[in-house]
This record gives sequence, structure tokens and C-alpha cells, in this order.
Amino acid sequence: MILELEPDALSKTLFWSPQCYCFHVNQRAVAMSVVPVESMASLSSDLFYDILRRLDGQTLACAACACAAFCSISKEESLWENVCSSMWPSTNREDVKSLISSIGGFRKFYSDCFPLIVNKEVAEYHWNKYLEYPEEWTEAEYYGDMEEFESISPSDFVSIVDIRYKDKAICSKVLSGIPNANGFNGWFYNCPFRIDLLTYATGDDDNECEVTLSVSDGLPPISSMEKERKDGKLWKELRDGLRLSWIVVNKKIKQAANLASWRPLGGQRHWPTDKDFVIRFGSVLPAKDILPCQVVECILIMKFRVIHTEGEGVQTTLKLTELSMQLEDMEGAHVNGRNSLLILKEALSCHRSKNYSEVLESCHLYSKVQSELKEEKMRNESRLDRLCILSGIAAFMSFWYYIL
Repeated sequence: MILELEPDALSKTLFWSPQCYCFHVNQRAVAMSVVPVESMASLSSDLFYDILRRLDGQTLACAACACAAFCSISKEESLWENVCSSMWPSTNREDVKSLISSIGGFRKFYSDCFPLIVNKEVAEYHWNKYLEYPEEWTEAEYYGDMEEFESISPSDFVSIVDIRYKDKAICSKVLSGIPNANGFNGWFYNCPFRIDLLTYATGDDDNECEVTLSVSDGLPPISSMEKERKDGKLWKELRDGLRLSWIVVNKKIKQAANLASWRPLGGQRHWPTDKDFVIRFGSVLPAKDILPCQVVECILIMKFRVIHTEGEGVQTTLKLTELSMQLEDMEGAHVNGRNSLLILKEALSCHRSKNYSEVLESCHLYSKVQSELKEEKMRNESRLDRLCILSGIAAFMSFWYYIL
């Protein structure tokens, strides 16, 4: 049997016929020599392995359902290691490989981290029914279930982060543990939770170097910021080309999840210089029995600064100046360290989907409910202000009435 196959021709869908071997690739079929074969068993398993190692994760999972031979070979860890390495370059590090092996292997890691978090259980809150925090906390209410919390150690969490621009990996960083989370009585547990990866990421020297983007990476040349403010070409290229994966792994419970939305959810220019571009990613995480609002938003911020515009012998260049994570509740208040650890643990086992439109719908639903809550709060405060003013006027008039 002679196969005439283009080197990178395998991509989307694979199907088998005893009389024909054919692959559908990027909306076109690459036909090969039609050679009758009596059974799949008559073909070499090495041939099947060579076929499957060229597939991406989704296609490899589909191919495993095609026949028993593909199903057996698709369980090979080396295949899934190739898939993970292609999608998340940070998994090439030896310490990350050891971590993935300890939590169940690359196949499990891919199935946990490729689907993105979806949370459609955002309740249609109304402000007068909204569960507010109590004014005074008892020790039990403040610290919650101590036994459950003591089972969570900040050192059990590992962040694995990859940034791509136009399908090219530009940054890979790994952070073991959570910075400044030393001791139960430390300030971390009561202060707003935040991780700045550029400050705390550890590992190889490559992780410590500056991350820049230039025209050679696909950026449009920008002669001046005044021109960019008018046409917004650079901003559009950043918004459409950047991709972020922020995977959190818990070594103790052997679970992992991708907290990023992969594509940007929004962004803006950072006032006042207009040279900073802030891009926001994130997801909606469950906080049931942890916070009154039941859900929180995981906000991942990426900030680029223009350090060079196009000039004589100089290319347009951007530098990554911030890559951070924080959690906010429905009111926009930062979640403290203690509750954040509980929420991150819950996020590792929440619902996920490979349908990106569902991910966007989940985030938009959260934003919609949050906006409605803010508007209702403003209306209630406005009514209260008017009532206070009218009460003051009435009291003033009554006072003068009795005097006169």
C-alpha cells in the first residue's frame, strides 16, 4: 500500500474504509492510492501511530472512536504529550512534565484543560434580594469551615501560563505556589487576592527575559501614537491576535483547569499616556457556600506598552508589562486570599465546555447581571437621597411653622 500524504495534511477529520484511505483536511480531501485491504489488522501499528501523532487533540479524540486499533494507540501518553506540547509550550519543561505525570498524565491533563470553564448558573439577582455580607462577623462565620480550609495549602497550587500571538508562542511562565501566602495568620488571607506573574514567576532563565512584540511578529508598523489613536489598527491587531491560557493545577487533589477565556473578553487604552494597551481575559467561577453572591469573576489582565514607534532603523515594538490574576465579586470588590483559595479549589471541578460560544455567553451573562445590580443599587441610593432631602425640607418647614 502506497500512501501519498502531505507532511502536515492531517488536521480535522479522519475516516476509514476497507477499500479506501482518505483524510479530510481544512475543507479539502487529500485522496490517496486506493488499495484493497482485507482488514485493519493487516496494516502496521507503526503506520497508525505515525498517522495519529500528526493530529491535534480534538481530532485525536475523534479518531480514537473510529476503530479498536486507533482506540488502543490513542492511549499512548507520547501522543498526548505531543498535543500538549504543541498547544502549551510550557509543558516542555521537565518540572511541568513531572507535575503532569503525577496528576494522571498528559491525556488527563488535556481533557481537564482544553475545555474552558462555563458557568450558566448566574442567578437573576435583584438588589433587594441580594445577600449582603453581615455587618459583624463571628469567628466561625469569618473563617468558615476550618477543617476544609486547613486542607487547602497555597503551596499545592501551580500556575502554568502561555501567551500566543497569531498562533506563535511568545511567553511561557510557571509559578509554583501562591506568593506571600505564608502562615494562616498572614496578611495574605485577609487582603485582596492578586498574582502578578511577571513579578513572581520562577524557573528557567528564559522565563525572566523581557517579552516583546514587534513588526517581525506580525504587528502593523505605527509611525506615531496620534495616528494610532485615529485608526486603531494596532489595538485591533492585539485584540484579534492575542491568546492566553492560564492553567491552575492542584497537586494534592490531582486536578487542573484553564481559568482563561483563551480569547480577549475586552480591553482599553490605559489613560493618560495612550501607550499602554490593557487586554482582559477571564472566566466566571462558582463560589457557592463561600460568598453571598455565589459566583465571582476571575479577571486576567495583560498589559502591553509601546516602547518604540516606527522610525529610521527602528521597528514598532511593544513590551509586556503586566500579567496578573485577581478575583472580584458581583459588587466589584476584590476577594480576599482565604476565600480565593476555596474558590480556586471549587473551580477545578466545575462544568466546562469545548464550545467557545457557551464560554462567551457565560461571561456576558455575568456582566449583564452585574450591570443590572449596579443600576438597581444606584436607583435605590437615589431614592434614599431624595427621601432624605424631602425629610430635611419637611423638618425645616415644620420647625419654622412652630416658631412663627
